[in-house]
Amino acid sequence: MSRIFTSGKIGALELKNRIIMPPMCMFSAGDDGKPVKFHEIHYGARALAGVGLIIVEATSVHPKGGLSVKDLGLWSDEQIEAHKNIVDVCHAFGSHIAVQINHAGRKGYEESASASGIPYLEGDKTPARLSIEQIEEIKDAFVNAAKRAKRAGYDAVELHAAHGFLLSEFLSPIANKRDDKYGGSLQNRSRFVLDTAKKIKDEAKITLIVRISAEEWVEGGWSLADSVYLAKELEKAGADAVHVSSGGLSNVQPLMPPLVPLYQSAYAKEIKKHLNIPLIAVGIITKASEAEALLLGDVCDFVAIGRELLSNPNFCLYAAKAFKEKVIPQYERGNF
Repeated sequence: MSRIFTSGKIGALELKNRIIMPPMCMFSAGDDGKPVKFHEIHYGARALAGVGLIIVEATSVHPKGGLSVKDLGLWSDEQIEAHKNIVDVCHAFGSHIAVQINHAGRKGYEESASASGIPYLEGDKTPARLSIEQIEEIKDAFVNAAKRAKRAGYDAVELHAAHGFLLSEFLSPIANKRDDKYGGSLQNRSRFVLDTAKKIKDEAKITLIVRISAEEWVEGGWSLADSVYLAKELEKAGADAVHVSSGGLSNVQPLMPPLVPLYQSAYAKEIKKHLNIPLIAVGIITKASEAEALLLGDVCDFVAIGRELLSNPNFCLYAAKAFKEKVIPQYERGNF
């Protein structure tokens, strides 16, 4: 049997295969932050074709914490039922499903807040520097969103600590110039993320994945060595898996690597060496053979297929054909 179609565990979840759909913003929510019929069909189609775990796009934990006015939300109990509709469709077709919870921070469309008063783009409005009290409130907002996700039936949540949004802004020595317990040393800059992860595990009691940016691609910025430290501490805090991406913390990225297939796999492989929990690799992985090679090469435990699953919802069916695996009975006569 191919490695990609073996089962694997993330926390208490037993996934039927090692193919994951990572979160990708659709900017299609209703005005109230609720998922709409599009989301049910969009995610349901990938579940029907056999994805092991679907991670729903970045979903704001605060009404003013979205990247756009069309971001999904889980800041209110009124949003739970619409999320449950997505969950029920995906479960009906045999896929596990998670939701990524996020606060956009200084990248927010409406209210820009961050670790420090440093704008993301030159000319942007200077973000408000969060007080200690506000940080505690946002931690609680993440926990409450995770609780709502559990009530909606999600199997897991992914804490978004990557790509220059609020939690990763606190990690970055470029974006975070604080001189209190949330700034300065690596340990202090990691505190917000680690505290939030632990609170989610302790209070929401749900399987937790954390997405990180392995490097900031800026001299003197967040580094791979920093990510190794963070990943190890996340494991201690109770995280069930780490999802390794990169970049997004600065609008100027002079050390950015060429965007070629598997360009982030070296980050994943290095971080995996230091973990006892599963690692998810992502980054221009478009072929089943590439995913198989990453798994066989001990680069990762699960492979996230992003843009390819946007253009080809039936990726898993074609991958099954390539490895002579079974597809669902309804599609056996298809050209897969």
